[in-house]
Formats: sequence, C-alpha cells, structure tokens
Amino acid sequence: REDEEEKELRQRFMAPPVSGLRELRRRRRELRSRMELLIMETQAEVCRALAALDPGASFAVDSWERKEGGGGISCVLQDGEVFEKAGVNVSVVSGLLSEEAARQMRSRGKSLKAKDGKLPFCAMGVSSVIHPKNPHVPTMHFNYRYFEIEEADGTKQWWFGGGTDLTPTYLNEEDAIHFHKTLKEACDKHDLKLYPKYKKWCDDYFYIKHRGERRGIGGIFFDDVDSPSKEEVFQFVKSCAKAVVPCYIPIVKKHCHDSFTPEEKLWQQLRRGRYVEFNLVYDRGTKFGLLTPGSRIESILMSLPLTAR
Repeated sequence: REDEEEKELRQRFMAPPVSGLRELRRRRRELRSRMELLIMETQAEVCRALAALDPGASFAVDSWERKEGGGGISCVLQDGEVFEKAGVNVSVVSGLLSEEAARQMRSRGKSLKAKDGKLPFCAMGVSSVIHPKNPHVPTMHFNYRYFEIEEADGTKQWWFGGGTDLTPTYLNEEDAIHFHKTLKEACDKHDLKLYPKYKKWCDDYFYIKHRGERRGIGGIFFDDVDSPSKEEVFQFVKSCAKAVVPCYIPIVKKHCHDSFTPEEKLWQQLRRGRYVEFNLVYDRGTKFGLLTPGSRIESILMSLPLTAR
C-alpha cells in the first residue's frame, strides 16, 4: 500500500518533494509537512492548468539542492504560443539565518533572540510569475510561504505570508472584477475582515515609489500572520492557494487569441519594464532570497520576463 501511495504522490507532483516522501509521511501530522505537500500540489495544479492552455510548450523541471540545507523545484515554461515565460517554483530551505536577513526581519518588528548569534530557521513556499505573449492577457504573480525560527530559549516563532496579484497591460473591467471576486470569496470563507485588509495591503505594497504608480490592479497580500492559530492560518492560506487557477485561467482563455498591434506589444514591453523595476528595487522576497547564503539566483530572478523595455 505504501508503494502505491508513493506512486500516486509522484504522479501528482512535478518532481519528488524536497524533504522526501518517507520523511513527509513520517511527519504527516506536523504543519511543516502539510505545508510542503500544499505547495507541491499548488505547483502541480498551476503548471498543469498553464500547460493545458499552451499545448506546444512544456515545463522544464529542475530540482536543486542547497548545501546549507534543503532545496527546491523550479518549473519554467518558455517561448510558448500563449506564454512567453511562466515560472512556478517551490523551495524548502533550512539552516541558520544570515545576519542581514535577521536584520530585515527585525526591521519589521520581529524580536529575534539569537543563541551565540545563531538563529536556526526553516522557510518554504511556492511562488510564480506568468508573463503571457498577448498584451491583452495580464501578467499574474502569486506566492504563499511559511516561516519558522527557533530562538535562544528553544521557543519557535512562526508566521505565514503570501498573496496573489494581477498586472494587466490593458485594463479590462470584467477581468478585474472576476479576479478580485474570486480572491474575496476565498478570504470570506474564513473572516469577512480579511479581504478588505489584505487588498489594501496589496495596493500599498506593490507601489513603485520612484515612479509614483502602482504595479498593477492588486489582489491580496499579507505577511507575518501568526494568529488566530496555526491551523486556522494554514486553512486560510490553503483557500488562497486553491483560488489561483480559478482567478486567472479563465482570463487567459478569454484573451489569448485576441489580435494586437505592434504598438500594443510595445506598450506591454514598457509596462513589463515597470515590473522589473519593482522586483529588483523593492520586492522583499527577492531581497531575502539574495541575502540567503546558497540560494539559487535563477529561481530568485525567475520573476523577470524574457523581454522588457
């Protein structure tokens, strides 16, 4: 039976999980294991939904290891008919937090008590950026992650973060309503206060200060969420992850065969340039990744489009 279960899991995912199926099964009740299975499932769900829309292209799947602990699975589809570049990455890393990364967290109000200057941590998440060819199909980004840090006295601090947001080149009101409504329904299942709060957070976060403009039409964004309880926040994150395919795929289907002009393509390239600016200058995930020793640069910079101006 165990072999069958293992076979089924292998078929469900894009690659074997970082922690190994045996280890995940052994710790199946622990939240860390459940979160790793959720991010693996989300990666596979999104990759399959995208591949179904772009049958001529396929995902290159690349598993990597980090010598300091952990690793990841990077799935990238490039130069398809529908998608210029679509990346869906999973990473599960552990080890000791670098001083710079700890400083970044303390600046957000975390009181982290290190033991001999060392802070053992474990971080895992799924993150994706999808850049379509057609200027009438919006770019989409999502990311859901879990963090655990062990302090000097052995107590563990934990929190979840994440979000899903949309960046159209051309605004289509119907699409915007569909996107936000789907995310709102996912939030409302848990608490009616969450959507307005996380929608505002998203608008404020994806703001390009030096341009005085927002990156897209938002969505939801949250970080450092550690209440009401670990189980409740996990269930909320699960609802958000399950909303990714229904909030985006119908929009791609609707517009991927729209005709467009060279001028519209140029405008898309310029809007993408703004995307690049935000990710390289302000994005916290990019900064954290680059500050983590042994991290994989290609995976961190996966969010960059193939072309931009």
